Amino acid sequence: MKAIRYALIAIVALVVLAIGAIAIAMAVINPNDYKPQIEKVVEDKTNLDLILDGDIGWSFIPLGLELNDVEATLDGERLIALKQLVAQVDFWSLIAMSPQVSTFVLDGLDARLTVNEQGEGNWTRIMPEPADGVAQKDKQDVASEPEQPATTETGDGQGSSEPLNFNIENVQISNAQVHYSDLQTGQTVTLEDFTVNASNITLGSEFPLEVGFRVETTQPQFSVDGSIQARLAANEALNDFAVSGLDAEFKMNGEAFAGKSVTANLGGSAKANLENETATLSDFTASLANLTLETNLDVKGFGDKPTVQGKIAIAEFSLKDLLENLGQPAVETTDENVLQALAFSTSIGGDAGKPALSDLVIKLDDTTFKGSGSYNLDNGGIVFNLQGDKLNADRYLPPKVEGETATESANDAPAQTAGTAPEGDLLPLETLRSLLLDIDFGLGELTVSNLTINEIKASTTASNGLLKVDEFSGKLYEGSFGAKATIDARSDTPKWSINSDVSNVQTLPMLADVAEVTMLSGGANLKINATTSGNRISVLRDKADGQISFNLAEGQFRNMNLTRMACQGIALVNQEQLTTDDWGDTTPFNDMRGTLEINGNTFNNTNLIASLAGMKLEGKGTVDMKQSLVDYELGLRIVGEIHRDNACRVTEYVEDVVIPVECRGDFSDGAASLCSFDGSRFRDALKDIAANAARKKANEEVDKAKEKVEEKAREKLEEKLGEGAGDKVKDALKGLFK
Repeated sequence: MKAIRYALIAIVALVVLAIGAIAIAMAVINPNDYKPQIEKVVEDKTNLDLILDGDIGWSFIPLGLELNDVEATLDGERLIALKQLVAQVDFWSLIAMSPQVSTFVLDGLDARLTVNEQGEGNWTRIMPEPADGVAQKDKQDVASEPEQPATTETGDGQGSSEPLNFNIENVQISNAQVHYSDLQTGQTVTLEDFTVNASNITLGSEFPLEVGFRVETTQPQFSVDGSIQARLAANEALNDFAVSGLDAEFKMNGEAFAGKSVTANLGGSAKANLENETATLSDFTASLANLTLETNLDVKGFGDKPTVQGKIAIAEFSLKDLLENLGQPAVETTDENVLQALAFSTSIGGDAGKPALSDLVIKLDDTTFKGSGSYNLDNGGIVFNLQGDKLNADRYLPPKVEGETATESANDAPAQTAGTAPEGDLLPLETLRSLLLDIDFGLGELTVSNLTINEIKASTTASNGLLKVDEFSGKLYEGSFGAKATIDARSDTPKWSINSDVSNVQTLPMLADVAEVTMLSGGANLKINATTSGNRISVLRDKADGQISFNLAEGQFRNMNLTRMACQGIALVNQEQLTTDDWGDTTPFNDMRGTLEINGNTFNNTNLIASLAGMKLEGKGTVDMKQSLVDYELGLRIVGEIHRDNACRVTEYVEDVVIPVECRGDFSDGAASLCSFDGSRFRDALKDIAANAARKKANEEVDKAKEKVEEKAREKLEEKLGEGAGDKVKDALKGLFK
């Protein structure tokens, strides 16, 4: 026991002597006397020139080092400078193997980092390049070193090292700045006014942190002044972190904001555990100008298949005000009161690797969409269901240019003129081929181009470059429509297919709302089957092929009186003048039907027929959609009385005769200027009328000859048989001539 006691006494004595020796050495030795030697060692071992202008101080309790006015230059230019560095460690905490820094002060740090025209950073030249022989020897030494055994972990998975345990009473960084310049790109980045203040930093406990800085770039010109306040915490294993009371503000301005100052803020709390792979955002808020996002989120798993639970909401904001605040161009809309109330909220859940949105609400002014959706991180599949109430899309369209009509705008849009940019592709094929979609969309009412559609339903799927619209239906002007479409983008020339049925859609209000055209009314029934190929609008039009069959029941031609045109021809035949002044401006018809053959931009119609009062409309012609031209030859076949005007009476000469009408010109001009009586073709009608008259005259001559022969024969027979046989003779003659 005495031996052990003496040994302990000896050890303590040695420690005391060592501490005493260190204390005496620090008290006697002045480190400033060795500044030339320190500078020379740095210059010999590196490419730096070290300049120690200030004092060097050290202390024993607390054990500390202080440097003042230090500068290091590289190739004659400053690389780094330091006004003051103070580092003090509690000596007894070192003895206890639990280091505690009492103070760390860094003031006036100035670093200059530069990349030259060859792309080399000046910091890479701090150490001198080794001689060839030395470099080769170093490579051989590295190759000959035996492989180090892997560090084994303990049963708890934390490794064999002990958890880090240290305390820092005070950290102060002030007036720090870093300048970075790239001579290749001309970009410069400056970090200045960088400050950090923290105290009582202890692992396992919460401590306060304050950070301030200013960052500025030149390409583009941009600057941000930031300040961050929060309370931080980390465990001793440094795998569990927490931030609370976060209050961060960033004031930004520059070219991106057209000279305006924009403020962004962050607030809330966050936690992360690296071992369990969990993270939490609590009452987290992020704002930019007048846009504010709020969220509470829990994340489990940092790999390919995380599980996310929580809520995200964007409070109602004005998009127009946001763009103005960010210095961005305004969105010009027909209605200046739109884009003033936008909002978004949703709950997030779903299985691992398949985050899903539920209770999704999107507000666009007075329109509300509700729905749900999900995203598969494994294959990129998107499933979405969104239902809206009422949307007037016309309010969001750009305002019309003064003097420009909607038709002119539509016709001019696809036109290619000399000097204009070449037409671009319509679909991003590579993106489309990567899509995996299953989307259902519904809308109670949609107004677009003055067209009102109700109860819209749409269902779309996409997989491996094949996009299908399985359903697109709705109610339209007392009728309904349904359509299906397919886009096959698996080749570089995508193929399009469209099939549509329209039932009893009233054409008059629809055409009036869409194109301000009131030339036709009636319940329209259409069947459309069309195909095309290509990836540009002009190509799609040129290669369009298919058929449109149609019929209109109980309709009218408006601003056009076909009865008057027919009577003009009949009056000419009767060689009389029409006396009626009030003809009206409509022509009723029953069941107008026909077929349009689609051949590129041209629609060909060879079987147009319709039933009119006393007439049958027959016609054929073409419609050029590219030039908005119509070229039709119509015929009004007379099948009965058509008007009360005496000059328009239907005689035996005009029955079954066709009165010609032509419709030619720009169909946007209206029917009144398109259609008129066709005098050039009326000559053919006159031939039919003349033929009818000739046949009638010939029949009359035959009848007269029959009567003369019959009369002479009767007279001769009566002379021979007597007058009493007259009736019998008449009957016999009639039977003979029949």
